[in-house]
Formats: sequence, structure tokens, C-alpha cells
Amino acid sequence: MDIIGRKNWYFGLSLLVLIPGIIALFLWGLNLSIDFTGGSRLTLSFNNTVGEKQIQSINKILKSENIKVASVEKSNKLIFVRTAPMDQSQNNKFISTLSKEFKGIKQQEFETIGPVIGQETTLNAFKAVGIASFLIVLYITWSFRSVPKPASSLRFGICAIIALIHDALVVIGIFAILGHFFNVEIDSLFVTAILTVIGFSVHDTIVVFDRIRENLKKMGSLNFSKTVNDSIIQTMGRSLNTSLTVVLVLLTLLLFGGESIRWFVVALLIGVISGTYSSIFNAAPLLVLWQELSDEKKD
Repeated sequence: MDIIGRKNWYFGLSLLVLIPGIIALFLWGLNLSIDFTGGSRLTLSFNNTVGEKQIQSINKILKSENIKVASVEKSNKLIFVRTAPMDQSQNNKFISTLSKEFKGIKQQEFETIGPVIGQETTLNAFKAVGIASFLIVLYITWSFRSVPKPASSLRFGICAIIALIHDALVVIGIFAILGHFFNVEIDSLFVTAILTVIGFSVHDTIVVFDRIRENLKKMGSLNFSKTVNDSIIQTMGRSLNTSLTVVLVLLTLLLFGGESIRWFVVALLIGVISGTYSSIFNAAPLLVLWQELSDEKKD
């Protein structure tokens, strides 16, 4: 199996997945939840399956109280409402008015986050991803310092970062599309999912890189591309089996985990699949491409 020989095809496939998401990100951005933008979130339960009547009443009551409505979504007997920041008195008045129209209504959740906290959450999310990436480069560069020439430990670290950026962008891009067409929101759990995907991506990539290092020590580096290709094939079974077990668990959570973690699980599922692909078909081939470009400059 000549993975390295077809590396440009695999790079092209990655671009085919990345480009629509990046375009969506620039055109529409992410549909941020109140965790980032600030606002109030309410979850209301009804005795019967909800319909347009309940949604229209909610919009009408909130409008009469001069409260801006961001979104109203329904799911069986539940309605999820997102508005501009509401205080407790406004919430109590809203529930009291709604209860007069619909008997048996209950408020399961009421949460308000200010815009300052939302900005801090956004900043902390960027900090977390940036610091994690920097530490990963340092760790891989240090761990692979004994790799035989012409390979470079710094190249291993940078290629691992490119692979994890690929995986993060795949998830973010898909959620930009989902947010625009299906109103899927990005909340603090999404940041957790991205950091988890980054960790999984690096773990999977290091498994391949470690085998490359071992084979370089045994066979030398005269035929660098063949050594990398052999290393990928030797670790492919392990990578696929590990990822498959994770995917099966995530699919189970997606089916039975409930509404509150659905999109968190979807983000993990996309990230794990992308991470498996990038560690085999992107990260290691990038090492070879880098080496080929370096050799061409020397010539």
C-alpha cells in the first residue's frame, strides 16, 4: 500500500472537506450560544407535545415585555428559549403570564450570563487552544530530539500541530454549516470537545511518529519516504482499532445520551474520525513532503 506515493490525493481530499467549512466560517461565522454572547436561556416543559401555538404565545409575551428573542426551539414536550439578558422578576412575570394560558407548564431551567462573562469565555477558549498547541510542539520537539538526520524533531512537532489544526478546522467548519442551516449553537461544551479532539489527534499522530523514529534508527534514513510509508502501514491497524472503539462509544452516547450532550458528542465524533484520517494520511506524509522540498533546495 503506497500511501506516501498518493499523498497529494489525500491532501486534496482534506482540502475538499476543509474548504466548504472555511467558506461557511467566513460567510456566516459560528452560531454562538449565550455562553459567549451573553443572554438568558430557558427550558420550558408542557403536558402535551408542543406546537406552533405555544411558540407564538412565547414570542408574543416576550415581545410585550420588550425582551428580544434570539431563538425558540421545540422538542416533543420541551421548548428552549434564548433571549437578551432577563432578570429574575422578568422571568417570573413571563412564567406567570404563560401559565395562565397553558396549564401544567414548568420551567426546568433558567440561566442568565452577562456579556462580560461571555467575552471572558471566548478569550479563555482561544488561550486554551493556543497554550495547548504551544506545549504540544515543545513536548514533541523534546521527545523526538534523538531522531536520526535528515529528520528533524521540530518538523515532527510542527507537522503534528498542522494535523491537529486540520482536525479542529474540520469540526469548526462543519459546525459553522450546521449553525447556519440547522441553528446549532456553539457553547462551552464545544470548546471542551475541540480540546479533546486536539488531544486525540496528537495521541494518534505520535503513535505513527514514534514508529517512524524507531524505523529510522533501525533502517537508517537513506530512503526516508519508504521508511515513513512502512511505519504508517505498521501502525494503521492499531490506529483504526482504537478509533473504532471510541466511535462505537460515541455513537451509543449519540443515540441514548440525551439532548443536552448531543452536539458535544457529534463534535467529538467528527473530530475522532478526522483525527484518525489526519494522523495516517496527512501528518506523516507532510514529513515526507517537507523532506522532499528540503532536498530540492539543496540540489
